[in-house]
Amino acid sequence: MKKLKIAVQKSGRLHDESLALLKDCGIYIDNGRDQLKASATNFPLEIYYLRNGDIPQYLKDGVVDCAIIGENILIEKGEEISIAGRLGFSKCRVSLAVPKTFKYNSIKDFNGKRIATSYPETTRNFLSQNGVEAELHIINGSVEIAPNIGLADAICDIVSSGSTLFKNNLKEVEVILKSEAVLAVSPNISEKQNALLNKLKFRIESVLLGRDSRYVLLNAPNEKIEQIIKILPGMKSPTLLPLAEEGWSSVHSVVNRDTFWEVIEELKEAGAEGILVCPIEKMIL
Repeated sequence: MKKLKIAVQKSGRLHDESLALLKDCGIYIDNGRDQLKASATNFPLEIYYLRNGDIPQYLKDGVVDCAIIGENILIEKGEEISIAGRLGFSKCRVSLAVPKTFKYNSIKDFNGKRIATSYPETTRNFLSQNGVEAELHIINGSVEIAPNIGLADAICDIVSSGSTLFKNNLKEVEVILKSEAVLAVSPNISEKQNALLNKLKFRIESVLLGRDSRYVLLNAPNEKIEQIIKILPGMKSPTLLPLAEEGWSSVHSVVNRDTFWEVIEELKEAGAEGILVCPIEKMIL
């Protein structure tokens, strides 16, 4: 059986999180040290470990069927490549930054300036949209050092926590785009490979939905149940089970991770007791 070929970053945080996602999808990789290609032992999947910047071309050429890649790389090198899903990790932004001593007022301050970047197309398009003309210096790696050595007046680079900018006496002044890991698809993927991709997507979506949710169990007096159910809608509706103690029930439901603490506070105020919260490994709707 022909395997689905997927590209992931050769090393770095995106590499680690991509393999962790596949593992959570129940896919086990037979991966020896320093291999450039490996196969899954229990799913028709073949993994190519590639440099991040090379992945868009491999997708365009149909060498791989899909890839886990930062959206920022697709915007820079592969706008015509479609995205099958957003994965919620490796979040960052592509931003313009200047030395802390630079008195920045607006995007127009970049007119005539020298900007060092590893994202020339993204930077050029953003400046053009804002009517700014600047000189771009294309650098691969260590972009943030350019203003300190006199190579550029500013930089355009990816920013996660901002600590690297801080260490190099730079400040972020314009966010060009926000990015996260995505599942990208080759425009040349075959019908058979696309069927395998849909199976992989189903597993990924189940894992991501589980990561974003929490399973909540609580006890409540029956006269408070109606009020509590309004707080806990669940996937369809909360599960309600009678307790051995008369007049009490156990309520089971699912809460979104982002609103979890607010919901718990409301439940306590509504009379809920013995609240238990459990992680969800996978959730299938």
